[in-house]
Amino acid sequence: MLMHRYQQAVEELLAKVRDTQTETIQKAGQIIADSVANGGKIYLAEICHSIQMDFIYRGGGPIFYKQFKKEEHWDSLKAGDVLVVSSVSGRTQHVVDMAWEAMERGITVIAFTSMTYATQVDPVHPSGKKLYEFVTLAVDNCAPAAEAMLEVEGIEARFAAASGIASDYIMWNITACVVENLLAKGITPGILKSANFPGGNDYNKTVVEPNYEKFGW
Repeated sequence: MLMHRYQQAVEELLAKVRDTQTETIQKAGQIIADSVANGGKIYLAEICHSIQMDFIYRGGGPIFYKQFKKEEHWDSLKAGDVLVVSSVSGRTQHVVDMAWEAMERGITVIAFTSMTYATQVDPVHPSGKKLYEFVTLAVDNCAPAAEAMLEVEGIEARFAAASGIASDYIMWNITACVVENLLAKGITPGILKSANFPGGNDYNKTVVEPNYEKFGW
């Protein structure tokens, strides 16, 4: 069954992430934890067709992730802040341009990309560089070139994009490292409760949000 082939492909994808990206994930967690501890802001730009929304103000997630809105946040970014960006190919023009400018301004940039994909395409930036070649830290989401994982008989295009599920998995792993690092620093990060569970919304409004406003975590 195609479903079983998909499940196997996902299991292999996540195993590859674990086998090859654990050290990089830990580095990303340390970078973000250090930023939070030092008063920095953590902004998530669009990650693989909006999986960043899995981390923005939701039950079980930290309060300190904020969705990056260029028109709202660009002028407030400062050295010490972290901007997380994503281009699976490593050459998406507006992403590369944004990351380049952020790096020039001293912003820490963590980029999700596919090294298999990015090393098979040409750059579009005037520098001649792709995303992984100039950001603070590049995380390989291990997606294949052109994204899709499976050949399906009778269909020309390959099926089942890899980068979204891999990037979501990676980002939660990074977040686990962030939380662990903050706790080791004596900082208890604000983790939100589900607003739809009894008492959750009150907890978020009376404990988590005030602490974030006061301490940044």
